[in-house]
Amino acid sequence: MSHLANPFVAIITGAGRGIGKETALRFAREPGCHLVLVDRDDAPLLELVRGLSVPSSSIAVDLTDANAPKRIRDHVIAKHKRLDVLVNNAGARWTAPFAEGGWENVRRTMAINFDAAVRLTEALLPILRESAPSSIVNVSSLGGRVARPGTGGYASSKAAIAAWSDTLSLEEATSGVHVGVVLPGFVVTEGFPQTELLARRLTRWTVATPAEAADAIFEVATTDKSERYVPRAYALAAAARVLFPGLVRRLLSSKGAALATPKSGGDAPKAANGAERTGAAPSADRSGVAVPS
Repeated sequence: MSHLANPFVAIITGAGRGIGKETALRFAREPGCHLVLVDRDDAPLLELVRGLSVPSSSIAVDLTDANAPKRIRDHVIAKHKRLDVLVNNAGARWTAPFAEGGWENVRRTMAINFDAAVRLTEALLPILRESAPSSIVNVSSLGGRVARPGTGGYASSKAAIAAWSDTLSLEEATSGVHVGVVLPGFVVTEGFPQTELLARRLTRWTVATPAEAADAIFEVATTDKSERYVPRAYALAAAARVLFPGLVRRLLSSKGAALATPKSGGDAPKAANGAERTGAAPSADRSGVAVPS
């Protein structure tokens, strides 16, 4: 660890699957690591905890519940009395054009991907300050910089988390709390196999693994890095959106944009509750996946 204590305590949300699970495994390789793993479902958390070689505990909670931040805060205080890293990773996506999904689609996506992270951070920030130097890593998405049709709610929530991270970073710098953001693009998970992209030599490089995303989260958490794209080259797409917004819109509205719009996984038929698969099963705050643009 470059600037964290030994031992150190890290919280990872959406830890049951995908990026969240790999992030837990990555942190667990560090000496002195103590993990608090959060997910909506108890079973994958317990299985993960049993397989880890470092002291770990789990909290099965829906992050959109009113009492979720307090439950997690009380758990941390009772077991550790300190907190060195908070990884706000949990998220979900429902795909629909705004004319069909409307405000409700935006509302429920924001509640999970943005509001839940903000509420949890508010509850834990005093502990992070007391434990400084410490870190907050917010998992956004390339979709928060470069959006595509049907992902308005998701892209808005991920853009919000990135902008809020910038503000929080400036505000907390003097408190010794480092705030960074990780922006994955297309990541292979059981819910998003990225079959079409991997099948083409031209687009294969655009796909990352959960382990690569986890490495980026660890890097941001343990250094002064402000943000990290996964793969790194996606930073060029974000830059192009700023420098050439009209061109990017034309490209994303063209037939050729289908190369960067895989139909497997997240664009498969929705489950009974209307949520799209975000890391194995479609539920609100447990996915562990940052779905791409």
